[in-house]
Amino acid sequence: MKLPRLYPIADWASLNTRGISVGEFALEMAQAGVGVLQYRDKLRSKEEILGAAGEIAAQFAGRDCLLIMNDHPELARDLGWGVHVGHMDVSPDVVRQMMGGRACVIGVSTNDEAQMMAANAGSADYVAVGPVFATASKADAEPAVGLEGVRRARAMTSKPLVAIGGITQVNAAGVIAAGADSVAVIGALLAPGRAPGRLAVELLSELERV
Repeated sequence: MKLPRLYPIADWASLNTRGISVGEFALEMAQAGVGVLQYRDKLRSKEEILGAAGEIAAQFAGRDCLLIMNDHPELARDLGWGVHVGHMDVSPDVVRQMMGGRACVIGVSTNDEAQMMAANAGSADYVAVGPVFATASKADAEPAVGLEGVRRARAMTSKPLVAIGGITQVNAAGVIAAGADSVAVIGALLAPGRAPGRLAVELLSELERV
C-alpha cells in the first residue's frame, strides 16, 4: 500500500482545547483534499467516540480518504475503518483476527529498533516511528528518536513508514527526506488564528516539493 505524505490526526483533546469540533476539523481536512485521517480520542466513552466518528464519516462521504481509528479495533471493525494501535496495545496480528476476515488497514507505533523489528515481522500494513521530535500532543510520549531514528527505521522495513511527533511545516520536508513515506501531524494543523484546512493545504504543497 501507499500512504499520502500528509497524515492528519484529529485528536479530540487537542481540538477541544482550541474550541474546534471534530466535525469542523474533518470538514476542513476533506476540503483540503487529504487522503488519510486518523481519529484519536483517549478520554471519552466508546459511545462518544462512535458519535464523533460518524461526524467524520459524514464529511468524507463520497471522498477518497482512508479513515483510521486510533485503538478500539472493535469500533474500527463496526465502522469499516482502518485501525492504529500502539506497540503495547493489542498486536496487529490479533487485530487482524478480530476483523473476522474483513480487509482492514492496520498500523502500529514503534519507538526503538526492537519494536520496529517486531512490527516489520507482523501483519501491520504500515509502521509508525516516533516521536521524531519533542511533542506536547501526548502526555506519555517516549524519547524522541530524531531524524537518525527515522533513517534507522527506514533501513529496517520496506513497509510504508509514518513519522510522528513534533513535526511542523518547517521540519516536515526533512523528515520525508530522512526516509518517511508520510508525516503524521496534530499541532501543525492547529496554529492560533489559522484555519486547519489552510494549514493542511500549505503542508501538502510543501511535501509535494520533496
